[in-house]
Amino acid sequence: MLLDERLSADMAAAQAGDEAAYRRLLRACVPVIAGMARAQGARGDAVDDVVQDTLLTLHRARATYDPARPFLPWLRAITQRRAIDALRRKGRRPQEVHDPLAYEAHGDAGPLPGEALEARERDGTLAAAVAALPPGQREAVEHLAFRERSLDETATITGRSKGALKVNLHRALKALRANLSRGKENGDV
Repeated sequence: MLLDERLSADMAAAQAGDEAAYRRLLRACVPVIAGMARAQGARGDAVDDVVQDTLLTLHRARATYDPARPFLPWLRAITQRRAIDALRRKGRRPQEVHDPLAYEAHGDAGPLPGEALEARERDGTLAAAVAALPPGQREAVEHLAFRERSLDETATITGRSKGALKVNLHRALKALRANLSRGKENGDV
C-alpha cells in the first residue's frame, strides 16, 4: 500500500472514531510534514513549530478531509500555510547579530571635527553681512527670514506695508548674495 493510500485510509478510519488509526496517522505525518516544511524554507526550531502547528490544524480541520480524494495534497496545503506563517513570525522578530568589527567600521553620526567651528564662522559672516544692510532691509530679513514671521505680523510690528516688506526682503537677499559671493572669491568664507 502506498503512503498516500495508507494515510488516506487512516484518516478515514480516524474520522469514523478509530483512535489507533488516528495515532498512526499523526505519527506517520510528522516526518512528512517536517520534509514539506524544510522544502518551504523553514530551518531549525522553525521546522518543529511548523510540524506542531500543522498537526494542530490537521486535528481541528480533520472533518473537512474528503476520503475520496488523496490525503497528501490536503496535508501539503495545510503545511505550506503553517510554514509561511512561521517564516513571517520569524521575519518580524529582530535577529541578534554578533559582529564585533561592526562598531569599529560604523561611522560616527555626530558632526565632523571642525564642523562646529565652520558653522560658527558662517553664522558670524552672515550676521556681519545682515548688520551691514540698510535698516529697512535688515528688519525685513530679521523678521521674515530669521524669525519666520508672516507678512501680516511683520507689517504690524514694523508699521510698513506688505509690498514695502517684500521689496526690502528681495533687495536684502540680492545684496547678501552679492556680498557673500564676493567674500568667497576673496577667501573670507
